[in-house]
Amino acid sequence: MTGDGDGTKAATGSLHDRIDTELERACATGRLPGVVAAVTTGRGTVYTASFGRRHVGCAEAMTPDTVCWIASMTKPVTAVAAMQLVERGDVSLDEPIGRVRPELAAIRVLTGWTADGEPVLRDPVRPITLRHLLTHTSGLAHGLWNADLGRYQKLRGLPATISGRLGALDVPLVFDPGERWEYGIGVDWLGRVVEAVTGERLGEYFRTRVFEPLGMGSTGFRITPDMRRRLACVHARGIGDALEPTAFEVEQDPEWDVGGGGLYSTAGDYLRFMRMILNRGELDGVRVLARDTVELMGRNAMGALRVRPLASANPAMTRDVDFHADVQKTWGLSFMINETALPTGRSPGSLTWAGLANTYFWIDPTRDLAGVFLTQILPFADPAALDLFGRFETAVYKSRD
Repeated sequence: MTGDGDGTKAATGSLHDRIDTELERACATGRLPGVVAAVTTGRGTVYTASFGRRHVGCAEAMTPDTVCWIASMTKPVTAVAAMQLVERGDVSLDEPIGRVRPELAAIRVLTGWTADGEPVLRDPVRPITLRHLLTHTSGLAHGLWNADLGRYQKLRGLPATISGRLGALDVPLVFDPGERWEYGIGVDWLGRVVEAVTGERLGEYFRTRVFEPLGMGSTGFRITPDMRRRLACVHARGIGDALEPTAFEVEQDPEWDVGGGGLYSTAGDYLRFMRMILNRGELDGVRVLARDTVELMGRNAMGALRVRPLASANPAMTRDVDFHADVQKTWGLSFMINETALPTGRSPGSLTWAGLANTYFWIDPTRDLAGVFLTQILPFADPAALDLFGRFETAVYKSRD
């Protein structure tokens, strides 16, 4: 079923009646440039819709196969790769991971600053493990939300993580491993662990062990010519909330594949990845993880620690982040988990995360339901995008009650 060029729809039923108008209005009024929203169960796709434009000011419509930068939605893919190595016995969750990547054994903890502005460092009290990297409890933070780390990066002239330059990883810990949760670059290092164990570039490992088995033909670190023809532009909120196209693109000839945030993908491809999780590691008769492994990934993996709010240290790139502030949240391997039901209808124990350009997903194993919402806007946690994502998710659950 096709709209008037601004929107494309697949599937039928009350879900379209509930949400299509909301999605279309958000794009038509300029709140969002373009959006793709899609829903799957373990059996298959039940909803896909797209509205708006890939690029503000241009005629090309957003379509279900539009390619978007999914940023930190890369992290669960890297986690799947790492858990494949755990299944094979190449690494274990709680051993010192410096055995595989000696650089991780040498990282020190930033404790403060001298009077003349130099960083004060000390050795950590315990080693970093694979579990720490997967759960954001390693002490490896992110300069977007940690002002001290941002100060250190600026002082040392370090590149941004997404630059694909190895120097971006040359940062200290901001707390001892296992002491608290703080979102950071642990999964970027996790990708480097996968490369060290397998001897392969991360993108190549993904291609042969994840993307090809799952039929994800439009996902990768490199934008192929076919993907580029369908690529959406990343926009920035300007004066008066106006959307301005940017030239942002992940480095296409990087020194390393950014396992924490470098992938491009489509809603359809990511639905297939989420459907594999709903089916406990299998899709269309192809198994990429053991059932027990997927169930482990979906449980709290950091004990009594809890997810904390993130205060922006770089307003151009991200707003403050505190999803569902009144709900207690834990972290699995590597998903955020809501411990109680959400007002949208999402069940306790559901899995979620997001990408910096305002891409979002959730996976609800209890209801056998998953959804993805893709737009391309900076800064992260854009109020218009979050509001529409919440309305979309709520409509999905109401349509199934």
